[in-house]
Amino acid sequence: MRTSLLLLAAVSAFALERPNIVIFLADDLGWNNVGYHGSQISTPNIDRLSREGVQLNRFYVYPVCSPTRAGFMTGRSSMRTGVMYTVIRPWSGYGLPTDEHILPQTFKSAGYQTAILGKWHLGHARAEFLPNARGWDHYYGHVNGAIDYYTHEREGGVDWQRDGKTVIEEGYTTELFATEAGRVLANRDRARPILLYMPFNAPHSPLQAPKRLVDKYATIKDSKRRSYAAMVDALDTAIGSVLAAIDKEGMAKDTLVLFFSDNGGPLGSGADNTPLRNGKATTFEGGIRVPAIARWPGHLSPGKTDQVITNLDLLPTLAAAAGITPKNTKPLDGKNMWPSIAEGRLTPREDLFWAVEGGGTVRLAVRHEGWKLVRESPVKSGPARNYLFKIEEDPEEKNDLAAGNPAIVSDLVARIEQWQQSHPPNGVRESDGTPPGWTGPKRWAEAARR
Repeated sequence: MRTSLLLLAAVSAFALERPNIVIFLADDLGWNNVGYHGSQISTPNIDRLSREGVQLNRFYVYPVCSPTRAGFMTGRSSMRTGVMYTVIRPWSGYGLPTDEHILPQTFKSAGYQTAILGKWHLGHARAEFLPNARGWDHYYGHVNGAIDYYTHEREGGVDWQRDGKTVIEEGYTTELFATEAGRVLANRDRARPILLYMPFNAPHSPLQAPKRLVDKYATIKDSKRRSYAAMVDALDTAIGSVLAAIDKEGMAKDTLVLFFSDNGGPLGSGADNTPLRNGKATTFEGGIRVPAIARWPGHLSPGKTDQVITNLDLLPTLAAAAGITPKNTKPLDGKNMWPSIAEGRLTPREDLFWAVEGGGTVRLAVRHEGWKLVRESPVKSGPARNYLFKIEEDPEEKNDLAAGNPAIVSDLVARIEQWQQSHPPNGVRESDGTPPGWTGPKRWAEAARR
């Protein structure tokens, strides 16, 4: 008995030495929609993080929501897990496979308490897909994307829950998440570090924001851009509220904060990815290169890194920062990039791949030895269109070199095809439209099959 108590005390003491980790994930935030990149949108709290932390200047994600989240949670290519070409739709029976060991499980096994507040979007049809079954001690939020910010509904049913049970409450989702974060931090077990993951649904559509914030941007003539700006403003305020709670709790020096967006901004919804090309749901830079920051006072010197880092790298990188060995039994595709973030080392990267499908087109990309190939192919039939860039020299993808470099194009196309075939089940593909006769549940939390 005495031995067990001593062992428990030793584990608790070791856990206390590890940092708290707070992760802010924005949804559909464009490259040029943050103040520190020159936006007209007010983001003083995100800008504060950029001044106090390390700007991850070449941070890459997948082109849409669910694939980015799957890759982040697993540290593995979303082509491997099947969560690739599109998002998990409300009518989908699919989810992140349960044999994948994910981020909160690794941290929980190391003594962390874990909480997720926000949008899950990694499967909801079965209870085993839900956050509480995947290593999260506490879950508050919604399982689908694109819920109503005020009614908290998707497809006519309430998608708002706390630990697997529907809750009916009033409020703007972005603000509710910040309030819940304050409660979680105030009531945490102070004998153990906490992993707090906040995947906001803002500024994803529907374009809804408090009137006072919409009015704040009255000089923006385009109504979509005006609403989008107000949503980003609300997101920044929520992040500021959580940072204030961290300060109030005396946690700042012991807390690693990570901020990034799940994909580039959607051009049709008021986002701005200038000077990057195109946006969400494409494999051009505007769809996959996003704002990202890491802050840990006393451990990270403020500045910027041009190291290429991806969402797949975050699990091994955060684990390394906390002195934890990931518990995955399957091979990780992500790399530990903590030395690059903390010490400024630049590490060459192996081939990086992206894929997305929508509007009748499959869009693929590979980055290899300074080259980037973007390939767009009709789903049904027709010739593919290839774009080739010297991406280090031409990050805005203005100069297409495909016509003059057929051998390089052929090599990169072959690499993409090999990547697709070597990662079964080759991504999940689902209809963009609601299937005939399908209706959503009245309460999403209780609709999960148990």
